[in-house]
Amino acid sequence: MSDRATAAIRPVDPAEQAALGEFFAALSVESRYRRFFAPVRPSHGLLDLLSGCPANVDAIVAVADGVIVGHAMAADLPGRICPDASRVTDVGVVVADAWQRRGVGAALMRALIARAQARGVTALAMDVLPGNRRVLAMILGHWPDAAVGHSPDGLDIQIALPPTRPQEAAQPQEAAQSLDAVGEHVRPLVPAGR
Repeated sequence: MSDRATAAIRPVDPAEQAALGEFFAALSVESRYRRFFAPVRPSHGLLDLLSGCPANVDAIVAVADGVIVGHAMAADLPGRICPDASRVTDVGVVVADAWQRRGVGAALMRALIARAQARGVTALAMDVLPGNRRVLAMILGHWPDAAVGHSPDGLDIQIALPPTRPQEAAQPQEAAQSLDAVGEHVRPLVPAGR
């Protein structure tokens, strides 16, 4: 797809909160609801979190022609929440409505996973609305052994990550990458033929 080459994935610059706010405001009510479990427009405090300001949050964006078209973040959970010695990060991804079903979300996930594994993360946690069938199909298609439980808000998904090989554990890339280049060493999120 030609659009893939025009988008790049890079860390969020905390100074671009206005652009991040515009990205979230431009999402449809349904897309915001699927991401935040409510049709919210992020407040200044939430934009701080979404831009990766806390030390335990990694935030990345997909950018096309200078405009944010996707956002992903991983919030590393404190050890007291994960007493089994696993290092868990809670992830969330959202893609602009016009860019959905073009591989942007999968590329953001690959980049987020590679960056998390470089930090020593061994498992992912996700909250997904039961009606978000596309995301559930992607998750269960790639991770059939994912533990799926019920939470008051939806489905609580836990995924054990495979151990990284030494060359995969290098520090995360800070430079922008094209969607095709992201995660070359990370397995595809959707099995071939889907």
